[in-house]
Amino acid sequence: MKNKKTANAELGRLSVEEFKKKEKIPISVVLDDIRSLNNIGSVFRTADAFALEQIILCGITAKPPHREIQKTALGATESVDWLYESSVVEAIEKLKNEGYKVAAIEQAEKKVWLQDVSYSGEKMAVVFGNEVKGVSQQAVDVCDFVIEIPQFGTKHSLNISVSAGVVLWHLVHQVIDK
Repeated sequence: MKNKKTANAELGRLSVEEFKKKEKIPISVVLDDIRSLNNIGSVFRTADAFALEQIILCGITAKPPHREIQKTALGATESVDWLYESSVVEAIEKLKNEGYKVAAIEQAEKKVWLQDVSYSGEKMAVVFGNEVKGVSQQAVDVCDFVIEIPQFGTKHSLNISVSAGVVLWHLVHQVIDK
């Protein structure tokens, strides 16, 4: 056998209780009017994988428990802290008042390319928007800055769960690589 896969029992995974006690990377994910329950579940799973602080669900974004969220979250709704705010603008303003730098993940005139964003573990929140309309203009207006993911094909967007994985890994790897 050239390269034996690691069995689940060999991975040393934390229990939900151990995960809850674990120090988190101080990144909050804000979901602005996400329609797809699968996307919501995928973001929960990514937040668990990277030990992120919390997810804030806003507007029409569905809340756990929901069978369709659970399909992709695979239990991460139990491990990752989350809360619901009806207004994304109010959620962002609260985060800013708590000392977070808040970035919309969007295409905008005054953006910072993802590869130019440096992160050293300070409080940060990233806002991901609706699958069709993106982050609302009202939310973009109250964010501290906008991060854009470079794209080179014929499409001008990525699925929100893919965008979340790309952006969050870019931030997290800068902290764990130190």
